[in-house]
Amino acid sequence: MDDLDLTALTAAEIVARVHDGRSSAVDVARAHLARIAERDATVGAFQAHDAQRVLAEATGVDQRADRFALPLAGVPVAVKDTIDVSGYATRRGSAATSTELAKRDDELVKRLRAAGAVVMGKTRMPELAAWSFGQSPLGTTRNPLDETADPGGSSSGSAAAVAAGMATLALGTDGGGSVRIPAAHCGLVGLKPGAGVLPLPGGAEEHWCGLTVTGSIARSAEDAALMLEVLSGRAAADVDDGWPAGVALSLRNPTPFGRLHPDQQAAAVGAAARLRACGPGTPGASVTLADPPYPRQVLRLWARRWQAGIAQDVADLGLGTPDPDDPFRGELEPRTATAARRGRRILRYAPPRARAAQAWRERFLAWLDAGGHDLLITPAVAGPPGPAGALQDRRYLSTVLHAAPQAAYTHAWNLAGLPAVVASVMVRDRPIGVQLVGRPGDEHRLLAAAARLEGRKVPEAVGARAR
Repeated sequence: MDDLDLTALTAAEIVARVHDGRSSAVDVARAHLARIAERDATVGAFQAHDAQRVLAEATGVDQRADRFALPLAGVPVAVKDTIDVSGYATRRGSAATSTELAKRDDELVKRLRAAGAVVMGKTRMPELAAWSFGQSPLGTTRNPLDETADPGGSSSGSAAAVAAGMATLALGTDGGGSVRIPAAHCGLVGLKPGAGVLPLPGGAEEHWCGLTVTGSIARSAEDAALMLEVLSGRAAADVDDGWPAGVALSLRNPTPFGRLHPDQQAAAVGAAARLRACGPGTPGASVTLADPPYPRQVLRLWARRWQAGIAQDVADLGLGTPDPDDPFRGELEPRTATAARRGRRILRYAPPRARAAQAWRERFLAWLDAGGHDLLITPAVAGPPGPAGALQDRRYLSTVLHAAPQAAYTHAWNLAGLPAVVASVMVRDRPIGVQLVGRPGDEHRLLAAAARLEGRKVPEAVGARAR
C-alpha cells in the first residue's frame, strides 16, 4: 500500500480505492483508529468505541461478495449517541440514562452498514441534545481546528470526529441547528434535510413537536449527497448546472441574540458572490439582498417546542418528572431539568400547535416565489465558537443567554421543516460556515450549490456511480 493518508480522503475517494482494490476496508479502519488513538484523548469526540469491533466489521466488508458495488464500501462513520448501535449503550449525553447495551441497530445504522460503511463508535453530545455546545456530564468535546474552542452542538462529537480525521462521515440529529452549528464551527458540510425525508432515530413519527430531523456531517457536499442517498434509499435526480438562477442574501438576525461578527458577514457575502460568478460554462446567479418575512416571535415559537420536546424525552426515557422529590433530579443537569419543567407546563396547559409553524413555512415559500429566489443564503452562526467547557455547570438562564446566538440563524428552518445546508468558505485562511436554505425536496440542489462554494464538481446523481 502507498503512503497516502487515508484519513484525509473523502468518502467518494475511499469508496473508489476499496472498489478497485488499492485499499481494503481494514486498511481504512486501521488508519482511522490510529487517528483516534492519537487525538481523541484531547478532542473527546467519542463517547464509546471498540477497536476490535471496528476491525471485525471492516473485515466483514472486505469479505462481502458485493464489495465492489457497495456505495459506502469501507467508509468510516461516526454515530451520534442518541442513535442505537448494537453493543453500545445509548447515553444521550446524560448520567441519568441507562448503561444497558443496545440489542440491535437503529434502522439508520442498518442502512449505513448495508451500504458497506464501518461504524467507528458513538459520539459525544450535550445532555439530551438540548444545547448548542459540546459538553455534558459525560465529558467535554473540543474543536479539532482549535482545541481551546468549543465545536458547537448538539452533534458535537460527530463533527469533531470528522474534522479530526477519526471518521469520514457522521450521523447526527438537528432540532435547531444541531448538525449545522458544529459543521460551521469545524469547517465541514452539515445537511439538515426537510421534514420526513429521513427516518428519525427509533422509528419515531416526530420528535420535539416536529422540530427534529436526522442529518449528516461530511467533509464535502459530494459526500453528504452520497450519504443522503444511502439513508433515504433514493438516488438523486439530475441537478441542472444552471441552478440557482436567483439567490437571496440576508444578514438579518431573526432573534435579539448575538451581533453578527465581521467574518461571518464576509463569508455570507462571499458565498453569494461566488454563486453569482460561478465558472466557465456555468451561468451565474442573480443575487438580491432581501430579508425573509420572519415571524416576530419565531424564537418563542421554536423555544416552546424545544422545551416541550425535552419534557417529552425525560418522560419517554423514564427519567421521571423534574419535581423536587424526583429521584432522577440529581442526575439530570439542573439546566436540563429546568427546561423539562417548563416544557411539562407547556404540554399540560398550552401544547404547541402545527398551525403557526405551517403558516411560517407557507409565508417563506411564497416570499421565495414572489422574489424569484431559488435559495436563501444566511450566516450559519452569529460568531466564532466560545471556549471549550466554558458553560460547564451554568444554570438554565445563563446557559440559554450564552448559547442562543449560536442558533440564531438556524432554528427558524426546523420550525418551517425546510432543508438547509451549511458549507464553508475561506475568510482570512479560516473556514467560516454559511447556510443555504431551499424549498421542500431541494436537498440535492442545495448540496450542488454547496459544491460550487467548495470549487468542486456538482454532485449529480451520486448514487448512479455506485450502481
